[in-house]
Amino acid sequence: MSKTRFIDQGTATLLVIANMVGTGVFTTLGLQAAGIADGAALLLLWAIGGLIALCGAFSYAELVAALPRSGGEYHLLSRIYHPLLGQLAGWVSLTVGFAAPIALAAMAMGHYAATVLPLSATSIAVSALILLTSVHAFDLGVGRRVQVLSTWLKILLILLFCVWGLSLPATPGSLSPVPSAMTLDAVWSVPFAVSLIYVAYAYSGWNAAAYVVDEVRDPGRTVPRALLLGTLVVTLLYLLLNLTFLRTIEYSALVGRVEVGALSAQTLFGPWGGQLLSLVLTLLLVSTISAMVLAGPRVLERIGEDLPWFHPLCVRNRRGAPTRAVLIQQVLALAMILTGSFEAVLSFAGFTLTLFATITVAGVVRLRRREPGLERPFRVPWYPLPPLIFILFSVAGLLFLALERPGPVLLAMLLLALGGLAGRRGARP
Repeated sequence: MSKTRFIDQGTATLLVIANMVGTGVFTTLGLQAAGIADGAALLLLWAIGGLIALCGAFSYAELVAALPRSGGEYHLLSRIYHPLLGQLAGWVSLTVGFAAPIALAAMAMGHYAATVLPLSATSIAVSALILLTSVHAFDLGVGRRVQVLSTWLKILLILLFCVWGLSLPATPGSLSPVPSAMTLDAVWSVPFAVSLIYVAYAYSGWNAAAYVVDEVRDPGRTVPRALLLGTLVVTLLYLLLNLTFLRTIEYSALVGRVEVGALSAQTLFGPWGGQLLSLVLTLLLVSTISAMVLAGPRVLERIGEDLPWFHPLCVRNRRGAPTRAVLIQQVLALAMILTGSFEAVLSFAGFTLTLFATITVAGVVRLRRREPGLERPFRVPWYPLPPLIFILFSVAGLLFLALERPGPVLLAMLLLALGGLAGRRGARP
């Protein structure tokens, strides 16, 4: 069945926002605070993360405008470098790019909902994933409406939460956002570098519109605008949210905790208000899971168009939904929910996604040198600074993470090795 261009400018921008605003911003501040005891340094982490994401968005905007086709890194790396590298990127998208973030978002939803409902976090996560899978797997129109509505609800609730939290006095014992004598030392520390990987993961999703190009109206203009506008909006939301968290949570209670949003809500609204907001945050993560369930299968479809082994993934039902691709992705996400710990999956996913995003951004430089005459409806401003900034910070973060957390990195290398084997066996003769 042919693909319908059902994604307009607003929907594409909301898709980027929904993919970005998810697990990371509500769960990683406590992990960062375990190694960084300075409020200004923690906020600087999120500002740097926004700058890096924006540099990445500029780079992807040029690539997608010049090479407009769905598939994200799979399509871009196949075209710019070599089909085998593209197949590795497709393998990563299948196993990590969407399945792992979906699992993390569902696990975070379970943590929040379990503080209110008499159910286990795992059972809530599994139930939510099955429900959203059924929405996107069988009806394209219903999936789009659910996505748009849930994302607007997310933006509104986050803004209301921040306005209320920042209007109140700071909690005694909380970290001050004002720079101090400790700030510079914290910035040059190993925990700061490792935390950049967590922040990079929280910002991941800024490239979401690149995965659905074939279904976007006027993609040469719409996709670059969606990437840039969505990234700017999320950077502002993240800074407001983390400032609110820092002002409302005592530092000793923040360290190492995952349910950061629930802790902040308990301070602002008391025990019952905290439980209510935990339920609200649970609903916010619906938009995140929905966005990734929508975008991920488009990569699998694109792979199926090129590799005979995966050709069944191209099939769509009579309502236009890629049912098989959605179901395969969700089976992998369910496996991660049932077998993985939150921090282990986070480190694993953060390393792998950052690695392939870095290779893709470097493709801007390679493509300009190899094909200077290629039509580029959008060009990176201040070139080559944005791609170089993204590459520099990303490589530094990857090296620090490899030294500090070798386990997840070795697992990522094993995954890539398996992907290389699968790509060679699945390629056309």
